[in-house]
Amino acid sequence: MAGSLFNPHALLERSRLGVLATIRSDGRPQLSPVLPFYDEPAGVILISTRHGLAKTANLRREPWAALEVTSPDGRSWATAEGTVTLTDPSGDPLGPEVEALVDYYRRAAGEHPDWDDYRAAMIADRRVLITLAVDRVYGQSLTGT
Repeated sequence: MAGSLFNPHALLERSRLGVLATIRSDGRPQLSPVLPFYDEPAGVILISTRHGLAKTANLRREPWAALEVTSPDGRSWATAEGTVTLTDPSGDPLGPEVEALVDYYRRAAGEHPDWDDYRAAMIADRRVLITLAVDRVYGQSLTGT
């Protein structure tokens, strides 16, 4: 809608696909497509990934990341930057690490049809929860919304 102010937080909140930038050991960026969930009141972005991937290794060495999302038409974008905490995989389906992944899923996608199956998959996949503490948000809209 013309004349309204663009809110990059709102775009981050409604986006379920983004690109996460981490820093490689040689200082170059590593870009990875991710499925983020932005909890603006808590000031965090949650992302589920797997142990052993480049982004996970990069974040263990340099716990900083940026996430960019775009509107469906590509005419608006928002970026969030901040420090990262990793919740490592667990072998206990009822442990706090898996519970954090259950919480992420509920908030991002709703109820799962089979939580026992989900918990087993999180352990088998060695899932890691990325929690990005948002320090800075910025963006732009070419549509004025």
